[in-house]
Amino acid sequence: MPTNPLTVPQRAAGLRWPVEPGQGGWYTSAEHTAVQKVMADSDDWRTGWKPGAYCAGFEGAFAARMGARYAVAFNSGGTAMEMVLRHLRLAPGDEVISCALNFVGPHIAVIGQGGRLVLAEPDPVTLNLDATDTERVMSQRTRAILVTHWNGAVADLRPFLDLAAAHPHPVYGPPLVIVDAARACGGITPAGARVGADSEGWATVFSFESKKLMTTLGQGGMVTTSDPQLAEHLRLLRTYGGRAQWGTNQMLSKAQAAVGWVQLARLDEMNDARIDRAHERTRALADVEELTLPPTLDGRRHLYYRHNLLVPQQWAGERRYELMNTLADRHGVGSIISDPVTYLGHGLIREHTRGQHCPRAEQIAARLLCPVLHPRISAEDEAAICDAIRQATASTARTPAA
Repeated sequence: MPTNPLTVPQRAAGLRWPVEPGQGGWYTSAEHTAVQKVMADSDDWRTGWKPGAYCAGFEGAFAARMGARYAVAFNSGGTAMEMVLRHLRLAPGDEVISCALNFVGPHIAVIGQGGRLVLAEPDPVTLNLDATDTERVMSQRTRAILVTHWNGAVADLRPFLDLAAAHPHPVYGPPLVIVDAARACGGITPAGARVGADSEGWATVFSFESKKLMTTLGQGGMVTTSDPQLAEHLRLLRTYGGRAQWGTNQMLSKAQAAVGWVQLARLDEMNDARIDRAHERTRALADVEELTLPPTLDGRRHLYYRHNLLVPQQWAGERRYELMNTLADRHGVGSIISDPVTYLGHGLIREHTRGQHCPRAEQIAARLLCPVLHPRISAEDEAAICDAIRQATASTARTPAA
């Protein structure tokens, strides 16, 4: 989707370092070789481009890596989330709870599949969905709790699984815990399981879009689950519904599956490099008293899809933008607000959730900025970016408040 201009510096063109990486994972000769092999295999008119064994192999490898019984590939993470929610057959008034501080995609999916989106506050440290506030907004209409591993910080799902068990729906039983792992592929949960494992929720949705931690030629997604009915229904939904029900073409391509297979084998290597770079940045900025740095969680519990910075409360809003613009104008460093509160930045969500209000989420979002981070930035450039953040923060601190 197009970048919201309110989430980037006013003058984002011509930056030395962009507002965000165009690609999260990166490719080696192995990915190039995989694509060339697929092209050679598919060139014969008798063979063609049906994904077949490539997609099945990628799904099998993914399920095994994540500790899941089933993995079902899709052409995007957004499509995958839509189809998981479609399986629930949400009736008018059926509620799905999600954190207000989020990417818009999961929230649009809830609305698009006929559910009532109910918003809850983020935890003030991890910025993931807050379990206490989730319990506050639960009702007899709650069908699902949608937990996002936001910006790579892996959420503890135990409290949400316990909440679901303690607050059963009168018809459907305990609400289902759906996990958005678009930004946390390869993470380890506080329980010691892989993100996407069978013990970690009913369904976990992954994205392989270009900026994500592993990528499949620009788009792609996956769902892991232990539920055989969900897995079977998802396979029908992505292939025109078989011969008896609604569906459409949502398949991952043969070349994407081949590249995904290679990326999966390299996932830990890429994530470890990202974590190392993020920890270096945290250490470099540790004495900048105006900035609240992301929590340091060891053991792949934080993958740092973004390196979140929070400015002081008195800088919220305009002075935060001043800092972003100073980074861009004086130092060529891009940054992004990732993500704003969804109901403040998207008209459909705003109208759908009219009357709901999450003040903690709004306060955090007004303080948030994420300077560009990527493991492939050179050590020299990373040092320059950290120095720019220091200088721009000091400059903003010297500027009198309006």
